[in-house]
Amino acid sequence: MAAGGSSASALRRAGNEEFRRGQYGPAAQLYGRALALLEDAGEAAAEERSVLLANRAACHLKEGACRLCVTDCCGALKLVPFSIKPLLRRAAAYEALESYQLAYVDYKTVLQIDCSIQAAHDGVNRMTKALQEKDGVNWREKLPPIPTVPISAQKRWNAPSAAAPATDVPPGSTSQGHPDQIAAGVERARTLKEEGNELVKKGNHKKAIEKYTESLKLNQECAAYTNRALCYLTLKQHKEAVQDCTAALRLDPKNIKAFYRRAQALKELKDYKSSIADINSLLKIEPKNTAALKLLQELKRA
Repeated sequence: MAAGGSSASALRRAGNEEFRRGQYGPAAQLYGRALALLEDAGEAAAEERSVLLANRAACHLKEGACRLCVTDCCGALKLVPFSIKPLLRRAAAYEALESYQLAYVDYKTVLQIDCSIQAAHDGVNRMTKALQEKDGVNWREKLPPIPTVPISAQKRWNAPSAAAPATDVPPGSTSQGHPDQIAAGVERARTLKEEGNELVKKGNHKKAIEKYTESLKLNQECAAYTNRALCYLTLKQHKEAVQDCTAALRLDPKNIKAFYRRAQALKELKDYKSSIADINSLLKIEPKNTAALKLLQELKRA
């Protein structure tokens, strides 16, 4: 067990180094290898396994694999409930997937643990705005329950911890567990996306594309791809719109906007068969989507 633990620690440090170099795929593989070594360690390695899962989740978040990020964060939180980093990373992933209610719950949970975390305050504000727009004045009634954080967990995460070697600090993190580089990158990406959204409202689609492109360099978010695709559609850059919708569907295989906008672009490119296939995929998810049903009728007449 001791040898396995030592090897897992070495793999974790190597993964952290790859992460700092921006090599998120190799870092995730190293964390995975470390997790495999600790698979049979049980409760004795619960905290180490939780950290490894949270670190691998950070890699997934950086690469835009938001569903994988959520899965790893859930695993980390099952091992060590109310850990700040997996909660923040899962919230960011939920937000990127436009699961705003779940993101809101995670951000609120973080604030119960440590009310000084600005990234969580900002997240709550963004989710409140998004949910008000989506669900109206009664948006709170539709929220899932927010878990009550036990006092013991609040004390554990707020208490000063013993100094740890720098090599053991999770990637992109500070030793206090406050907003890390990942959260900062996601936050900046979100700001750029929102600036793009404002430009779209003003009809400035070319400038909006620049903002979405900058945002995507920092964080591959589904909504940024579908929003940029809308701009490309407006500017009649249909091939680019198809590419962006395809990228969005890699991140979220059931994204309604991506299916619909790719179908629109494919129709303009006269690829009617592929366009109809996209609309049919959309209608399997939302059978009563009126815009999709209308487009399908147009395609059948084409």
